[in-house]
Amino acid sequence: MIHFQAVDVSLPEALHEAHSDWIRRIIKHFKRKTGEVFFLFCSDSYLHRINLDFLNHDTFTDIITFDLSEKEDYIQSEIYISLERVSENAEIQKDTIQNELDRVLCHGILHLIGYKDETSEEKSEMRKMEEFCLSMRPDILKNR
Repeated sequence: MIHFQAVDVSLPEALHEAHSDWIRRIIKHFKRKTGEVFFLFCSDSYLHRINLDFLNHDTFTDIITFDLSEKEDYIQSEIYISLERVSENAEIQKDTIQNELDRVLCHGILHLIGYKDETSEEKSEMRKMEEFCLSMRPDILKNR
């Protein structure tokens, strides 16, 4: 089941009920099963604290994905997303907040499937897979 929850911010207006179906389709495409997947929306300061406490990184980030899966073919996770980073990244990329939010949502799922983004080659492959996942969005999400 896909869950969207606000931690210390309001849920983004860009979220739509079709997001859950889209995310399940991505997971199914990669031959995984959907378990409990929580997208937790928060502020920069909240995610920065998680980054420090759990990863020992003193940096701001747009997303942190915790893989809670007990089986390789089963996706279960907590995915924390900073809405402030999403907004700033959209501005930098000259894209809409809606598109950037969708990119970050699928980015978290791609990490759970096994994609990484530490090297330039991995980042390039991750970006290609994000574009592929974005192309899977239903029209109601593309045309906002």
